[in-house]
Amino acid sequence: KRNQMPGEDLVELKFRLYDGSDVGPFQYSPTATVAMLKERLVSEWPKDKKIVPKAASDIKLINAGKILENGKTVAQCKAPFDDLPKSVITMHVVVQLSPTKARPEKKIEDEESPQRSLCSCSIM
Repeated sequence: KRNQMPGEDLVELKFRLYDGSDVGPFQYSPTATVAMLKERLVSEWPKDKKIVPKAASDIKLINAGKILENGKTVAQCKAPFDDLPKSVITMHVVVQLSPTKARPEKKIEDEESPQRSLCSCSIM
């Protein structure tokens, strides 16, 4: 076993990005939270990507078809088939950039202009 605390099996995770590339693998304690994974992922994000999350809140992690909650630990997120020895768990990453806080207020004040700027099609 690698350098770790006795009785603690580190979990190896890699993160599959929207374009099929991976970040990682990294080793985590089973007690690490999903929020901690997201923070690390933001700091390790490849700078050459078109979409770059600015904060952990811009990222959703998916494992075994489930969106992982920030408060859950790595141990709680593992799917039953991830218990294979020395397997690397791949989590899928969905980036949803949060709009700036000024935008929703503008939509309430001036309903027509954002709709015109968002859609360039005309219905006849």
